Amino acid sequence: MKGNFYAIQELIKEGKSEEAIRQLDNYIHTHPDCNDEPYYLLGNAYRKQGNWQLALNNYMEAMERNPESPAVSAYQMMMDILNFYNKDMYNQ
Repeated sequence: MKGNFYAIQELIKEGKSEEAIRQLDNYIHTHPDCNDEPYYLLGNAYRKQGNWQLALNNYMEAMERNPESPAVSAYQMMMDILNFYNKDMYNQ
C-alpha cells in the first residue's frame, strides 16, 4: 500500500480504532484532495468497530478516488456477508 499510514494501520490492528479514526479524519480534513488510502483505512477502522454503514461509505469514497483501491475487495467482502445474512431465519 502506498503512503505513510503504517502507524494508523497498527492502531487499527491493536484495536485502537477511535484514535485511528481521529487521525484519519484530521488528515482528510487537512488534505481534501488525498488519494484513496485514508478512506480505505477509515473504512477498516469503522468495520473493526462494527459500524458497517460508515465502513461501506468510506470504502465507496476510496473506490471513487481509485477504482483499483484495496477498498474494492473490502467492500465486496462486506456486501457478500450482508447478502448472505438472512434476518428471517432468526425471527421464527
